[in-house]
Amino acid sequence: MMKMNQPFFILTLSPWPILMAMNTFNFMMSNIMMMNFKFNNILLSNLLLIILISITWWRDIIRESTFQGKHNFYIMNLIKLSMIIFIMSEMLLFISFFWNFLHNSLAPSIELGMNWPPKNIIFFNPLLIPLLNTIILLTSSFTVTLTHFYLLNNKKKKTIMFMMLTILLSIYFLILQIIEYNQALFTFSDSIFGASFYMATGFHGIHVIIGTMFLLVNLNRMINMHLSFIHHISFELAAWYWHFIDIIWLFLYMTFYWWNN
Repeated sequence: MMKMNQPFFILTLSPWPILMAMNTFNFMMSNIMMMNFKFNNILLSNLLLIILISITWWRDIIRESTFQGKHNFYIMNLIKLSMIIFIMSEMLLFISFFWNFLHNSLAPSIELGMNWPPKNIIFFNPLLIPLLNTIILLTSSFTVTLTHFYLLNNKKKKTIMFMMLTILLSIYFLILQIIEYNQALFTFSDSIFGASFYMATGFHGIHVIIGTMFLLVNLNRMINMHLSFIHHISFELAAWYWHFIDIIWLFLYMTFYWWNN
């Protein structure tokens, strides 16, 4: 039986942070084993556990915020701070990609023939699919802003409409990215140029997929009336993440596409 002076939060500690940390460590070790040996079932099982823990963890957060009302302004500010730190860490990841690319492009080594792009690398025309993808992402950034505007004005139908439009634009972007990869005349193994290009654009594509899933979850919550014009931190964080993806793509386009033209 709980004593009167015993803090309540001790009885409601979440098991998901420690379980996620353990499985993330195991996933990293499984990746190292795969690089040195071969693909194993441990890697797949750890990946499935990470997905399962993420789903149940987010489910509990939705229950706490929507049905139990535990997310007061103090908690929401902490969540926003956590999202800012997360986006900053993602920003540092892409800065490393830009640093690598600019280091090799501004001073190509003798192994690259002192040329950038290296000889026999036939690159994309930046005015075709890359420019179209840029327009698509900028448009999606505008539509997600309109979604936020109509959500603040408590207009559900227009909020859902522009949210769906944003998701469709993100899927269209991914389809065009796949088409571009299929038309590419160079591969990941074509010198540091190919490795740098596919690493940066591939990671950005993964972030677009994650952002699309983020938006899909919020679309479902909008339809089920989980979000209101005064309490919609889930969508707000998704919008932050989506704007981050758009900004990163602008730098990718100017650096990896336009710079090589």
